[in-house]
Amino acid sequence: MRPSSVMTGALGALLLLLACQAPEAQGKPPASRPPVTDVSAEDYVLPPLPRAWVRLKDAFGGIHRVEVEVAATPESRTRGLMWRKELAAGKGMLFLFPDEETQSFWMRNTLIPLDILFINSKMQLVGISERAVPRTLSPRSVGLPSQFVLEVPGGWCQSVGVVKGTTVEFEGVASIPIVP
Repeated sequence: MRPSSVMTGALGALLLLLACQAPEAQGKPPASRPPVTDVSAEDYVLPPLPRAWVRLKDAFGGIHRVEVEVAATPESRTRGLMWRKELAAGKGMLFLFPDEETQSFWMRNTLIPLDILFINSKMQLVGISERAVPRTLSPRSVGLPSQFVLEVPGGWCQSVGVVKGTTVEFEGVASIPIVP
């Protein structure tokens, strides 16, 4: 019995499909790609950051508690909130710097508007850059020395009444080493 031309064609197509499969589908390990080392690249994988809390008093004496990821290394401070598509209310990122100095931030590769709060070593909010525009290179600074910077969703400070001069407290930060 001779195979029909339809069966022969189907068998040929199946063999061609199997030959074109990815190496991992054929039992071979995938070709390894070098890891992405540019921390500002969208596909860079930053290790999970420590978590903590920041407490801020508002202009009326109320307390607002923000759950934060803590950026205490050069890589995590550089990466910041780049490429994030959202930042929920009550969440943020706290940047820890080794020394108090005038800090400046930009919004390169940051996709969401942010309020940027500058905090000095005496735990006082020395200034706020409100509603920083996404994907811009304009420097955001308050021109005063700060050792810590808190980023929260844009408009949050105005909505809860957090203003310059506010007292700030950290919870769970003391054990996190600051890497220069």
